[in-house]
Amino acid sequence: MCEFRSIAGDARKDLPKPRRHTPKRSTCVDAIRSRSYDPGVASFVRREPCAVLLGAQLAGVLLYPFMEGSDAGRALFSLFGIAVLGLVVLAVQATPALTWVAILVGIPATILLLVQAVTGDDALLPYSSAFEAVLYFYAAGALIRQIVEDHVVTRDELFAVGAIFTLVAWAFAYTFTVCQAIEPGSFTAAVDASSDRSWMELLFLSFTVLSSTGLSDVVPVEPFARSLVMIEQVAGLAFIAGVVSYLVALTVVRQIPRS
Repeated sequence: MCEFRSIAGDARKDLPKPRRHTPKRSTCVDAIRSRSYDPGVASFVRREPCAVLLGAQLAGVLLYPFMEGSDAGRALFSLFGIAVLGLVVLAVQATPALTWVAILVGIPATILLLVQAVTGDDALLPYSSAFEAVLYFYAAGALIRQIVEDHVVTRDELFAVGAIFTLVAWAFAYTFTVCQAIEPGSFTAAVDASSDRSWMELLFLSFTVLSSTGLSDVVPVEPFARSLVMIEQVAGLAFIAGVVSYLVALTVVRQIPRS
């Protein structure tokens, strides 16, 4: 009997201990995998922040031309920028990146945009653009990190790829704004060549450079402005060669049957 108890005790020791379930942090890329869907716009924003961010920025491309040239338009431009900043912070919060960094950079940008919306003065535009450029670059890096660490291609992951592209395009456009404020005449264009370029012109330049289409009539003429454009060209090629090809490779690997 004692020998039987000893053998039974040893068998119980050899049994694997049950693992404790540690709740996994919800991320921007794998939020779509959750099956608990709650009705409402707020819940949709929490589930798919990348899709909402991408949609807001694409909507901004269509709305920005109507916001230029008037005091009310400039105020709306600042308020819209604040809303996009909130979506950017939300997207960063849904990744493993440090949320407090995004908040730390987003707070002064929001304050400066509010002051511009109330006063209608564009004197603070270079300062708010500098904070926004840092925040957008940081958010793009956070989303890239999340995509690389994930090994399953999901719908929100595809939205994240589009959001990364628009974030980088916006970040370089804000960088061009700061460059133009520091060194006036850094960019010229076919129309009114001697004037400073508007936000829409710089955003148009950023999109054409990042996508490597080269269709912009806005041209950098100063050495440092040309350096920034060259860096964005490298970023655009790296985006296609790195992030997009990585997702394609994951999709192909999933379709190959395991032996």
